[in-house]
Parts: sequence; structure tokens; C-alpha cells
Amino acid sequence: MMTIYVQRGDSVDYTPDDDVDAGDVIVIGPNLIGIAKLDIAAGELGALSLVGVYDMPKATGTGEDIQRGVNIYWDSSEQIVTTDNSKIYLGATITEAGENDETIRVHLLQ
Repeated sequence: MMTIYVQRGDSVDYTPDDDVDAGDVIVIGPNLIGIAKLDIAAGELGALSLVGVYDMPKATGTGEDIQRGVNIYWDSSEQIVTTDNSKIYLGATITEAGENDETIRVHLLQ
């Protein structure tokens, strides 16, 4: 079979079972993550971004600082980014974040 170009791939179609809010992180299978660009109603076709730069939530407290330029992962149970590589790969940090910072800027690399 010949390969056929479908789309650029910056975003992909997605139809959720439940309502999705803009900015929600959606885990699709064991290795793919997308971020909802807009609200998507349950059962309706929408789009998930697979690339871009986002301010994302992180844990706060002692030892929760994250350096710039490190690989970052998504902890779907806590709904935060982490440096724990046993989680799902998300991308790399653009900024650093201190222990008390609630967000960090991430370059989504899917």
C-alpha cells in the first residue's frame, strides 16, 4: 500500500466520551498525550494539540523544583507534570520552576 499524506499532525481529531474543557490533558493509550484547544462536548468531534508551549501545573513544596531543559512527564493520577520518567512522556521544560511555583512552561513534544 502506498503511504498517503493525511494532515500536518500538529493536532488530531478527537471525540470524547465525556465533556472535555479547553486545556484538559488527554491521555490516548500508553504513549500519546494531547491538549484540548477548545471545549469538546461528549460525543462531538474536536481537536487535541500534539505540539506547542503550555504553562502546566506542577507539585509544590520541598524538593519540587524543576530545572529548565529537562524531560517532563504527565502524572495523570495527580494531573501534574513531573520529572518521574515512569509516567507518560510529555516534552521538555522551557523555564525553570521553584519549589513554590504552581506551574512550569513546557514544550509539548509528541
